[in-house]
Amino acid sequence: MRIPNTALALLLATCRTSAFGSQSSRRSAVSSAFLRGVSLTPFSVLSQTCTLKNNDSCQEYNRKINNPLNNMLSTRGGTSIASQSSVALNSAVTAEAETAPVENFRADYEPLTNIVSKISMDFDIRDGKTVVTSEMTIEPNPNGKGPGDLVLDGDETAVKLMTLQVDGRDLIENEDYELSPGKLVVKGVALKDGKGLLRTVVETVPEENTQLSGLYKSGPMYCTQCEAMGFRRITYYPDRPDNMAVFDNVRIEADKEAYPVLLSNGNFIEKGSIEDEPSRHFAVWSDPFPKPSYLFCVVAGKLGSLKDTYTTTSGTEVQLEIFSEEENVNKLDYAMESLKRSMKWDEDKFGLEYDLGIYNIVAVNDFNMGAMENKGLNVFNTAYVLADPSTASDSDYERVEGVIGHEYFHNWTGNRVTCRDWFQLTLKEGLTVFRDQEFSGDMGSNAVKRIEDVCSLRARQFAEDAGPMSHPIRPDSYISMDNFYTMTVYNKGAEIIRMYNTILSEEGFRKGMDLYFKRHDGSAVTCEDFRAAMADANEVDLEQFGLWYSTSGTPTVTYSSDFDAETGVFKLTLSQKSNSEKPMFIPVSTGLIDKVTGEEVAPTKVLELKEDTQTFEFAGLKNDVVPSILRQFSAPVKLVSSTGEIDEETLKFLAARDTDGFNRWEAGQRLYTSLVFQSYNDGSMSDTTKGYVFEAFESTLQEESMDYSIKAYALTLPTESTLSEELAEVDPVAVRKARGTVKIAIARKFQSQLLDAYAKLSTEMEAEKEFKVDAVSVGQRRLRNTILTYLTSIKETEEEQKAAAELASAHYDKAKGMTDKVAALSALASLDGAGASARDDALERFYNEANGDALVLNKWFSIQATADLPDVLDRVMALTKHPDFTFSNPNRCRSLISAFTMNLAPFHAENGEGYKFIAETIAELDKINPQISSRMGTSLIQWRKYSKSRAELMKGELKKLAEMKLSDDLFEIVNRGLK
Repeated sequence: MRIPNTALALLLATCRTSAFGSQSSRRSAVSSAFLRGVSLTPFSVLSQTCTLKNNDSCQEYNRKINNPLNNMLSTRGGTSIASQSSVALNSAVTAEAETAPVENFRADYEPLTNIVSKISMDFDIRDGKTVVTSEMTIEPNPNGKGPGDLVLDGDETAVKLMTLQVDGRDLIENEDYELSPGKLVVKGVALKDGKGLLRTVVETVPEENTQLSGLYKSGPMYCTQCEAMGFRRITYYPDRPDNMAVFDNVRIEADKEAYPVLLSNGNFIEKGSIEDEPSRHFAVWSDPFPKPSYLFCVVAGKLGSLKDTYTTTSGTEVQLEIFSEEENVNKLDYAMESLKRSMKWDEDKFGLEYDLGIYNIVAVNDFNMGAMENKGLNVFNTAYVLADPSTASDSDYERVEGVIGHEYFHNWTGNRVTCRDWFQLTLKEGLTVFRDQEFSGDMGSNAVKRIEDVCSLRARQFAEDAGPMSHPIRPDSYISMDNFYTMTVYNKGAEIIRMYNTILSEEGFRKGMDLYFKRHDGSAVTCEDFRAAMADANEVDLEQFGLWYSTSGTPTVTYSSDFDAETGVFKLTLSQKSNSEKPMFIPVSTGLIDKVTGEEVAPTKVLELKEDTQTFEFAGLKNDVVPSILRQFSAPVKLVSSTGEIDEETLKFLAARDTDGFNRWEAGQRLYTSLVFQSYNDGSMSDTTKGYVFEAFESTLQEESMDYSIKAYALTLPTESTLSEELAEVDPVAVRKARGTVKIAIARKFQSQLLDAYAKLSTEMEAEKEFKVDAVSVGQRRLRNTILTYLTSIKETEEEQKAAAELASAHYDKAKGMTDKVAALSALASLDGAGASARDDALERFYNEANGDALVLNKWFSIQATADLPDVLDRVMALTKHPDFTFSNPNRCRSLISAFTMNLAPFHAENGEGYKFIAETIAELDKINPQISSRMGTSLIQWRKYSKSRAELMKGELKKLAEMKLSDDLFEIVNRGLK
């Protein structure tokens, strides 16, 4: 499963009101009103006058916004489904007093005494109620302590247990089984030597499932999301990854016209009509590979599709099909090509072929995550599968390719070999993120990809390491597992995998992977099992390396050096400091550059830092050298000089001479950072530092042979988030001002050169008639858009504001795709004064051109939420009442609310209004979707990084939340934040 770093669907797209006339005129009126401050009828009133094409949409909107979660109406009739059904076996449990959140510990793991080895399921899907019948073959666990009680997980708030039988006999409560919140225990006496055929019948109402976990409805389809603990919201089952069962027969029945497509995992078996109900039909699927419940999936919907085939290296033809709503089928081509590239890459790189005859992907509007690797039936957030030039930016295309690859690669690293328990999540996710990073780099530019990945790690994961949610890549405890689908588990986990590759070499890493699959195919294993395979395959001791799995925080490596001119020996001393009681195994890739000639005199060598302090010697040197340390960011650490001082002259040298692309870029970033912090600390900038920065910037701008994307990144200042991570106490407003001061100084200094470069790139790009998403074309757009941000930052006078508006507007007018549109609109969105009119016109134009496309509208919301304007909070609050905004869709919610929390200066405004808005929003959102509310809640827990006044305001909002009735997900975040 993939997080997101993230954008999506529109619940109210089919709600139309006569107040706005036609769809197009309504959009124009709504856009104009919101952009120019005209008062609109509150949507709570407006929705009551809807002339409906689809009554369900408005009904669902009202239900979710008003949050009467215990009195939800079905989409058919007007009475509660619960009131129509007979008494459920678990009804008493549902009525019990709420239990306190329970913390789970890794040390408490015990194998199940009994397991489900095979299961058949039947889904009878009807509007307002779905009946799920399951037959499970129960056996003693060969890895357990012997036959005993059978423990099943179940969420009584989502499923009503109607039937419970073993071998055809109805079980008797207290005598044969016991029910408690979240659990159903079938006693050992009800089984024969731990064996039996368990039959359950449950009822569930997917239309009411706003958590989007388990079986739920999204637009024209029903679908499931079972990772991490969603299967228990479908039926009672051992819902943990170490119970791997064969889902032998999955039958889905639904209305033929409304839901013509019926899908599940594995291979298609049969389909047909229901004899006594000709308006209904069924399909049967079977998956021959044992899998944990989190990989289960069913989909029923009215969908279009794109079909293709792929022939594996061994000659097997695989049927490929990607499903989406019919109107989006024309946006599936890039995803299909990405899938085929992924399959070929995994065969070439790791010798791994696909193992079924069918591979299906379904695009879903309402989805908490990025995508889900269900065996043979991936479910994707539409943001990570739909792409065409008019709606997707270059970044969107890159994400589609990366996430398609990620979920496909899970077929082996996650599905064929899965994790024993959820504490081992990084075993599958860290490894698969590393694999998708390598794939994306090979498909484009490895150098560019490495810069992007490290930027993301530093801006987000380092902050996580430094805050109250800090945890090792393998956590020791959790209350809600959903809170640990984090940058640490995923991206830092990928860095730990990358270190194996660095230490052992690509060849050694491949040997370890081969042994890992040979030993553990079809098993649920631990991080130790992976480390043992790597060590045994290469005959090395990696025991010390295992500390990375149990150590939280970001280690610091300090360095000092000495050169003996007489002996020609250069000594590099490295020291480490971390939260580990013992020294860690840190690979530090290092090269040496001759100070006199500027040539590399010692190629990259991996220095194995295993002690608190070590000195490494390089002999046979003619001249003194400059060390290029931590090349390719060979370990997720902070690198600082032992003196704590910044050697700007050395950084200038490396920015011009380093042969390692990453470290050359890094040197430039360190120079920018030094200048920004000078402005931050006292408002002034030294002429020396400014001179170094100007020299490095000009050299980069003028270099003709440099890759376009690398040049763009080399010209870009560190982000506010990255800068903030280097400060003990952050003033976000001052950080923005200091960064802006440096940016404007550079823009004014090189305005004419920037204009020339912009014009040259424009001429080259206009000569290309065909839109392309190759490395060169993407790089050209990235570089020109970077230059645009510099040129439009010059906006102090009225004349400059007009000039910036004209340039950005022209950029928008000539845009050939979404990338340039977004760049232009982002520049315009932050214009005020004489540029305000152009800003409002562009926002209205973009909204109308979106024509209701959910993914494009997400961009429209995000651009406004991240604008650099004094009244941005007021604008965001107004946008929450926009008819196209809904809290029930995760992507739409993230596009506005989460985006605002990343707009650091206004979110952290000294009056605390940003904190108050987010806290109030989270409290309401928690009633609808706890996974999303908890992720947004992390924006309030980093109060220790800020001034006392800001910290008190943030803590105050957390304390208010703590006094409320919260989900386990949000409770854990708030509780950690207040510790």
